[in-house]
Amino acid sequence: MTLLIKGADLAGAGRQDLLVEDGLITEVGSIGSAGGAEVIDADGLVALPGLVDLHTHLREPGREDAETIRSGSEAAAMGGYTAVLAMANTTPVTDTGEAAERILDLGERVGLVDVQPVGAVTKGLAGEELAELGLMARSRARVRVFSDDGRCVHDARVMRRALEYVRAFGGVISQHSQDPQLATSAACCHEGELSGRLGLPGWPGVAEETIVARDMMLARHTGSRVHVAHVSTAGSVEVIRWAKDRGIAVTAEVTPHHLALTTDLLADYDPVYKVNPPLRPVEDVQVLRDALADGTIDAVATDHAPHARHDKEHAFADAAFGMLGLETALSVVSEVMVRSGLMDWAAVAEAMAVRPARIAGLEGHGRPLAEGEPANLTLVDPEQKVTVDAAASRSLSRNNPWHARTFTGAVHATILRGRPTVLKGTLA
Repeated sequence: MTLLIKGADLAGAGRQDLLVEDGLITEVGSIGSAGGAEVIDADGLVALPGLVDLHTHLREPGREDAETIRSGSEAAAMGGYTAVLAMANTTPVTDTGEAAERILDLGERVGLVDVQPVGAVTKGLAGEELAELGLMARSRARVRVFSDDGRCVHDARVMRRALEYVRAFGGVISQHSQDPQLATSAACCHEGELSGRLGLPGWPGVAEETIVARDMMLARHTGSRVHVAHVSTAGSVEVIRWAKDRGIAVTAEVTPHHLALTTDLLADYDPVYKVNPPLRPVEDVQVLRDALADGTIDAVATDHAPHARHDKEHAFADAAFGMLGLETALSVVSEVMVRSGLMDWAAVAEAMAVRPARIAGLEGHGRPLAEGEPANLTLVDPEQKVTVDAAASRSLSRNNPWHARTFTGAVHATILRGRPTVLKGTLA
C-alpha cells in the first residue's frame, strides 16, 4: 500500500509531506505527487510516532465479558496506539512462554495494533516463586517487561531475585507499588479528610512511596531496571527524582486519570472513580503534571482497566478497581498538558511513543518520522473538540470516567506499518 500524507506538522520539524511505501517512510519533504498513492490531507494535523501504551489490561483469556484482544485493539487504534503491552493478570496468568506466545498470536490475528505480552514476575501472581522469566524472554514473544500488576511484589527477597534475573537479558520489572500492610485489602480510596467523612477505608500515599523507595535501592544494588507503574503521589515523584539524580536505572509512568482527576470526585460514591492506585488530592496532581513535563516521569500509560457492569456497578467499597483509558488518553493529555503550556507536541511524542517503546524494547515503534523508518504513526487534530460518549466506546466495558467531558485534541488517523487502522476518526 502506498500513502502520501500531505502537509503534516512533524511536531517541531515543520510542515512536511510523507511518502509511505511497503510499510516504510520512503520520502520526507515537499512531494508533489505519487502515482497510485492514497492521499491523506494532513493540513492542520500533527504527525506523531504511533503511540505505545506500557500498561493495558485486555482481559483475554478469562474475562472476555469485560474485554477481548479484538475489542481492546479496536479501542487502542481509535486512541492513536500502534502498540500496547498487555498485562499478565489474566486467567490463566501469563507466567509461561507458551502463555506469552498465545497473547502474541491473538494480537497478530486481529492485526490492529502490536500486542506485546507482559510476563508475570511470580507464578500465578502469588508473590512467592519466580515465573518462567527466561523462557518468556526467549520465546517468540520476546518478553522484556515483567509485572505482577494488580499486586505488588512485596517480598524484598523475591523482588531482588527478579531484578537480578532480568538484568541478564535487558528486562525490566514494572512494579505496582503498594505495601499490603499499609494499604490493606479493604482500602478503596485516598486516605484523608474526605475518606474519613465518607466512611471509606483509606489508602495513604506512603503505602506507595515506601515500595518505590525500597525498589530504588534494590535497583541500585542489583544494577537492574525498575519501572514504577502508575505513579500517583508527590512523595513518589520526590523519590524517583532522587534516584535518577544518582544514576539509578529507574523509569516511571503516570496515567491520564492521575493527571486530570482528583479525590473530591468520590463525594457522590460513584464507583467509576474507584481506581488502583486511588485518585489523589489536587496538590499531588499538580506535582505529577510538573514531573511529566520535566521528564522525571518518563511516560504516559493508560492502565486501561475494563470491567463488566456486574463487577463495577456496586456500592463504592465493593466495586472493582479500574477505568477505561485507551480511546481518551491523547485527548486528556492534549487538554491537560498541551493546552496548559506544560508540554508541546514534540514532548507528547516523547512521553507517549518514544520513551515507552524504548522502555519496552519494542523495535519499530517510537521511531523518528524519517526516511527508512517503519511507518507507525498517528495524526492528531489539535483543535478538534471531542465530547466523550461512553456508549460509543469500542471497548466492551463502560466504566469510562470521561463520559460527557469535552476535550480539545483528537486522533484523526492511526497508521500501522503503512496501513491505516483509523482514518478520519473512524476504524478503517
